[in-house]
Formats: sequence, C-alpha cells, structure tokens
Amino acid sequence: MTSPPTEESVEQPAGIVERLVRDDFDRKRFLKMVGSAGATSFGAFALAACGSSSKSTSTAAGTTAGTATAASTASSGGDVAILNYALTLEYLETAFYAKVVEAGLFTGKVGALVRDFARQEASHVAALKAAVQKLGGMPVAEPASKFPISSATQVAELAYTVENLGAAAYLGQAGNIQSPEVLASALAIHSVEARHAATLGTLVKKSVTPDGAFAKPADMSTVLAAVKPFLA
Repeated sequence: MTSPPTEESVEQPAGIVERLVRDDFDRKRFLKMVGSAGATSFGAFALAACGSSSKSTSTAAGTTAGTATAASTASSGGDVAILNYALTLEYLETAFYAKVVEAGLFTGKVGALVRDFARQEASHVAALKAAVQKLGGMPVAEPASKFPISSATQVAELAYTVENLGAAAYLGQAGNIQSPEVLASALAIHSVEARHAATLGTLVKKSVTPDGAFAKPADMSTVLAAVKPFLA
C-alpha cells in the first residue's frame, strides 16, 4: 500500500501569469475570450489555467461549458483564480524586495522603508495564500524570477514602476470579484500598493498620482507584458 502524497510530492500549479507568459496558446485564448465575453469568460479561462478544465474546453462546446461552470462557481473558482493571479504578482514583488534588501543599496531611513515594504509584500503573499485555501483552492507555486539590481536609483525607479503596476492590476480585477470579503481584501492590498508607489514617486521625483484624479486599471494582457522580463 502506497503512502498518500505529501504537499511536497504533488506538482504545484504554475502561476496564471507565468503560464500565460510562457504559453502563446493560452495567452491568445485568454485575449480572445476576454474580448468576446468579458468578466464571466475571464472566470472560465482562469479555471482552465488553474488546471480545472478538460481537453474538451478547447472546442466551442467545451468553452461554452467552461463559461457556464465559471458563472455557477463565481464565489469559489472565479475568485480563487483571481486570488492566485494576485498571488503570482505578490510573489514577484516579494522576490524583488528580498533581492533589493540583500543588495544593501539603501541605508538609513530609506533602507528602513524598503525593509518595511519587503515585509508588507511578504504579508500580502501570506494573506492571499490563506484566502485561496479558505475558498478551498490550492495556492499557485512561486515562479522563478530575475530582477536587474544595479544601483539605488535604478532600483528605486523599478520599484516605483512595479508598485504602480501592482495597484493597477488589483484595480483591473476588482469588477470581476464576486465575494465581498475577497473584494475588501483585494482593495486593502491595492491601497497599500498605491501608497508604496506614491512614496517611491516622491523618492524618485516622479508623480505620486501618475493617472491624475482617477487611477487607471490594468488588464491582464498589460500586466503580462510588464512582468515578462522578470520571469526567469
């Protein structure tokens, strides 16, 4: 009699962002589905990206069935997929700050601020993993990452870009979230990402409100293009 598989022995699902970046077929399918059917189709695709679909979903009938499944599980599967998407981004941000802290490019008050940001991003990871598990899902695996760490100025400007992207990514999915509890959690993280970005904007002498009076959301295709250089 074989022993039950452990968490370490079971292959972990790839992050939605990582899979889309690496797989042209999935990316093209995602863009087509979002363009034609909006948020409900996003839920269907996200379920497929997390491994919940069968081969039949590549057919027209399968896609229709997948959309129906997403609509009927909006507060579980759909939100789990969005949380895992956010978790993948938070993994990248956490890895970035960890490398920045390790590089020791910042000292004094700025160094302390960067370390605070690093701890907060790590807290986001823990919170999102817990939220996925609470909804009965499996947190995605952390993707391998790479970040250029050359100088304090370069890193500060990159951090400003990364934090603004994170805030925009959360805003871009807010309308797709079904659970009020999940929405509240996502907006709580979004607010911190935006405050990080504003603080860094002051540091690098860039606008603290780059979009003016109203923040602009970023759809997944925009986020994918932005994070692709950071995936190892």
